[in-house]
Amino acid sequence: MKRFLFAVGVACVTSVPAQAQSDAEVIARATLAAPPSMQADAMVIRMAADGSHEVLRGGSNGLMCWDRSDEPNQSFSVQCTSEENLDRVKQNRAWAMSGKTPEEIRAMRDAAEADGTRKVSKVGSVYYTLNGEDADSASIHLTLAVPFATAESLGLPDQGSYTKTGSWIMEAGTSSAHLMLPGR
Repeated sequence: MKRFLFAVGVACVTSVPAQAQSDAEVIARATLAAPPSMQADAMVIRMAADGSHEVLRGGSNGLMCWDRSDEPNQSFSVQCTSEENLDRVKQNRAWAMSGKTPEEIRAMRDAAEADGTRKVSKVGSVYYTLNGEDADSASIHLTLAVPFATAESLGLPDQGSYTKTGSWIMEAGTSSAHLMLPGR
């Protein structure tokens, strides 16, 4: 019965356009990416295209969640990370919603990396991302922020795939360095 009620709740939340959703629906949807034990106490924000945000629900466990489904090339996407990563999240959001091509966005990120204005994630913070065509088909993607880490500093490969190497460092040596963690 609990699974049925959860499925009905998810179906209702994911079938309503983002603009028409109540705060409760946005909160329920955004926290789907969080570990179940952290969902109830996570802060939930609504992100504007310019990267500004409003707090829909305060949190007490340091986790922050939001809906990214309105970003280009996303159908269903929600994400959670440490509240300490808010500046980086806001910067990423503004770039994603800028209307620029992926190549232009990469160039903006590279320029910010080079000139020192790229916001940095908290070392050791996890990004929980749930992506898919809809909530039912979405899969979890986990990364662990390790800014500026390299293969040499961590003893992990900086090239890889989940099927061949398990965890590995992506974007090694940059503020974006993170461990790719096999998910479920």
